[in-house]
Amino acid sequence: MSILNKFSLNNKIALVTGASYGIGFEIAKSLAGAGAKIVFNDVVPENLQKGLEAYKEAGIDAHGYLFDITDEAAVEKSIAQIEKEHGVIDILVNNAGIIQRKSMLETSAADYRKIIDIDLTGQFIMAKAVLPSMIKKGSGKIINICSMMSELGRETVVGYASAKGGLKMLTKNICSEFGHANIQCNGIGPGYIATPQTAPLREKQADGSRHPFDQFIIAKTPAGRWGTPDDLAGAAVFLASEASNFVNGHILYVDGGILAYIGKQP
Repeated sequence: MSILNKFSLNNKIALVTGASYGIGFEIAKSLAGAGAKIVFNDVVPENLQKGLEAYKEAGIDAHGYLFDITDEAAVEKSIAQIEKEHGVIDILVNNAGIIQRKSMLETSAADYRKIIDIDLTGQFIMAKAVLPSMIKKGSGKIINICSMMSELGRETVVGYASAKGGLKMLTKNICSEFGHANIQCNGIGPGYIATPQTAPLREKQADGSRHPFDQFIIAKTPAGRWGTPDDLAGAAVFLASEASNFVNGHILYVDGGILAYIGKQP
C-alpha cells in the first residue's frame, strides 16, 4: 500500500467547530481536499449561512449546524442529530474560540470566565460528546487548536493564555484516558497567521514602514514571514489521518520556528 493512502480521509466525517470563516474554514477545506465529509457549526445564524455559501463556492458540500459549544445539552442534541444524518464523527477539530486583548488589571472575572468557557470548557464539552461513539467504533481523532500561548505568556491575553495552556493539558489527558480505545487526541499550535483578522497588524504605515507589531513578528520568526492558513493544511490532514495513529498527546506547533528562537541580538 502506498504511504500516501495513509493520509487519505475518504469516507471520514469531520466536524470542525467555528469553521464558517478564518482558520477553521481553511482547515476544513484541507480535510475536504483529502476526502473527508465536512460538518461545521457556528453560534451566529448569519455566519453559518455565509459559511455554507463559502463552502459551496469552494466546491465543498459542507453541512452546517447552529449550536453553542458551551451549552452541553445543545451540543449533545446536535451531535446526536449529526450522527443520525451523517454517521459517527471520525474527526473532531476543536477550533472555535475567542480572544480579548486587555491588561489583566482591566479584565473582569466575568470576562475571564467567558474566555475560559469558550476556549477551554467548550472544547471539553465537544470532546465528551463525540467520545462515546468513537469508543464504540474503535477509532477516532480529536484535534484541539492550541496556540503558542499554550507555552508562552504575553501581556494583554491573560484569559486566552490561561485557556490555551489548559487546552494543551486537556489534550494530554484525553490521550491518557482514551488512547487504549485507539483514539488519538493531538493539538495544532498555529504561529502568527496572515488572515483578514490580522490584516490591520500588517498594514504599511504612512511612511511606508512596517506596522510595529509586524516588525516584531518578522524579527521573532526564523522563517521571516507570517504563516498562511495553507501552512496549517498538512498538519491538520496528518493528525486527522491514519498516518498519525501512533502520535498521541502531542502539540504540533506550526509557527515558522518562533518557539525555538530566542531572537536576534540588538
